[in-house]
Amino acid sequence: MTLIKSISGIRGTIGGEPSENLTPVDVVKFVSAYGRWLKETVQQSRLMVVVGRDARPSGEMVERLVLGTLAGMGIDAVSLGLATTPTTEMEVIRQKADGGIILTASHNPKQWNALKLLNNKGEFLSAADGAKLLAYVDAGNFTYAEVDQLGRLTNETEALEYHIKAIKELPLVDVQAIAKADFKVVVDGVNSIGGIAIPALLRSMGVTHVHELNCIPDGQFAHNPEPIPENLTGISEAMKKQKADVGIVVDPDVDRLALIDEHGNMFGEEYTLVAVADYVLQHTPGNTVSNLSSSLALRDVTLRYNQQYTPAAVGEVNVVQKMAQTDAIIGGEGNGGVIYPTLHAGRDALVGVALFLTYLAKEQVSVSELRKRYPHYEIIKKKMPLLPSVDVDSVLEKVAKAFEQYEVNTIDGVKIIFENEWVHLRKSNTEPIIRVYAESKSREAAEKLAQEIMEKVETLK
Repeated sequence: MTLIKSISGIRGTIGGEPSENLTPVDVVKFVSAYGRWLKETVQQSRLMVVVGRDARPSGEMVERLVLGTLAGMGIDAVSLGLATTPTTEMEVIRQKADGGIILTASHNPKQWNALKLLNNKGEFLSAADGAKLLAYVDAGNFTYAEVDQLGRLTNETEALEYHIKAIKELPLVDVQAIAKADFKVVVDGVNSIGGIAIPALLRSMGVTHVHELNCIPDGQFAHNPEPIPENLTGISEAMKKQKADVGIVVDPDVDRLALIDEHGNMFGEEYTLVAVADYVLQHTPGNTVSNLSSSLALRDVTLRYNQQYTPAAVGEVNVVQKMAQTDAIIGGEGNGGVIYPTLHAGRDALVGVALFLTYLAKEQVSVSELRKRYPHYEIIKKKMPLLPSVDVDSVLEKVAKAFEQYEVNTIDGVKIIFENEWVHLRKSNTEPIIRVYAESKSREAAEKLAQEIMEKVETLK
């Protein structure tokens, strides 16, 4: 059983002992620290926080704890109930709230849950703010409201409708073109809020042929909820059986988007962002950003339009900050996370779906034909176990020095960039390992490159 505290929130398995797992005691303590941070940051007499959750079995229990603790801190809450992460982020802005809490463990199995914390822009907390909040958690000294100052609770039932309406009003989303294309779509909602949100979005855009797979939001995930190939055999078979045009897969909180072609093959999570960026750049030239562990394909597409691509440290908050600094018009992460700041500054599978289907409808090609337009890369991920006594930071410094004749990026671990391939080494914050990511033109080449770098690291330890 596990409890992980980080600057972005708290994540753990439900049940067991406090401080070792995600128990009610830990939830109350963490929300109390968030309340204290909000009060000291915003400094106004009345505060408001938006709360949304995915469908995992512990969601209702954790939600009650969160809402009760906010009330105890004298903070008003707007409860969305079941809501996607991007819907919750947008609702913070619409409600002019002071912050938000999303109850989801993303792609983790159902025994996990987490609290993800937002500021008044609907964005994840910065590293500095997250560190301050963690200090409050450790200190544990909180002051709660007296009876006449307890927080009030409001229920909001139209957040998803607002989110969908805002997407449909985007200039680059062509609802008429999507409806005219008459797509046959299979949706895998992995038994969470995506099973409600994605079909609702599709039908609102005139898609009448929607085959729903695992769309009952009971939190009993029909398969491992991470949207990667080995977990998606069900939708691959459904695509063939239904003779569908496109398959849509999301994770439990709907901030990651994976696509399936008409043959039941993965479009590639890395290429969700690439294809959407291609469409956006055709109509609104501008800069792009993705994290250091994302594919070179986004860089290649961006350069095709003579625009600037910039890498960011891993983590959504880092990508969002880099996008703001570079005035990027599209960005995200290679795990299927599309960030389109014209709508809001957060990963959003729903806007990814709308932009991708618009592009597909306008191009009048199949999903597999669209995929062939982009340079082919393969990414592999490995781990290097280390003895606890190893000074990982020192090892990474030595790696950077050993490869200084190449392009080396050290904003997040060490990334060594060769002509058409790269290796990224990152220290784990939770395990005595170095995470190794490598990309090349083929899986074999990526494996070979990773092995060569790992052998070099062994000589530098």
